[in-house]
Amino acid sequence: MDTSDILKKVRKIEIKTRGLSRNIFAGQYHSAFKGRGMAFSEVREYQFGDDVRDIDWNVTARFNHPYVKVFEEERELTVMLLVDVSGSLNFGTVKQTKSDMATEIAATLAFSAIQNNDKIGVVFFSDKIEKYIPPKKGRKHILHIIREMLDFHPQSLKTDVGMAIEFLTRVMKRKCTAFILSDFYVRSSFYDVLNISNRKHDIVAIQIYDQRAKELPNVGLLQVRDAETGHEMLIDTSSKKLRMAHTAYWMQRQNELKHTFSRCNVDFVSVATSEDYVKKLMMLFDKRA
Repeated sequence: MDTSDILKKVRKIEIKTRGLSRNIFAGQYHSAFKGRGMAFSEVREYQFGDDVRDIDWNVTARFNHPYVKVFEEERELTVMLLVDVSGSLNFGTVKQTKSDMATEIAATLAFSAIQNNDKIGVVFFSDKIEKYIPPKKGRKHILHIIREMLDFHPQSLKTDVGMAIEFLTRVMKRKCTAFILSDFYVRSSFYDVLNISNRKHDIVAIQIYDQRAKELPNVGLLQVRDAETGHEMLIDTSSKKLRMAHTAYWMQRQNELKHTFSRCNVDFVSVATSEDYVKKLMMLFDKRA
């Protein structure tokens, strides 16, 4: 993809996702993702019913009258996007590839974040950390992130979600909200590292999948290739038994995934490339509000 094509695509994504974040997600994002905690704002005279633990004894002694500290929520967040750039994300059979949808969702979340005056950073990962973009504010920063996502060429095609979560825990010293965007085609458990990281951070998992991962079409002989290992094989999709086994395997993996996120108390949403991700994100935001 040459530079002019990339810039056109960046602009197209910006127009779509910026509008979504401004018109649809503004309120939901604000209420779904809370600030770090409570920050001191001012003092005022004590009123009946105030918590005595909030009394400011220095001010009270100075004025011979009880005063309490007033706190307000610290709204500024740091938002991290952990974006899977492994080989399997380049697959898509309906409207778009999983990678294209991941880019749109990431951009929507990023514009929602800066509207809320939050910082946004990105980790591109495969089975290694491919690139880390530290959190910053501003439209220019987001456009840089989108441009990177559109034209990123990973060194590895494999996936290691656990390694990406470990990196997040290591690099982010203060609490952040982290979105993991992946198809979660993983070959090993990441429960332990996720459980540890979600105690420090607020982690949200967004799975992006293609319908063919769930259901095989009846189209006779089909050559399939594992995008991460390169392994190829010929399968007969006219076999009902094979199609049912394929769906059963998908359901088993999904149940394991849901169980992992549930045990770690991590919010999880799954969206197909053929679906409207806006509805899924709004459902996620509403659930957290």
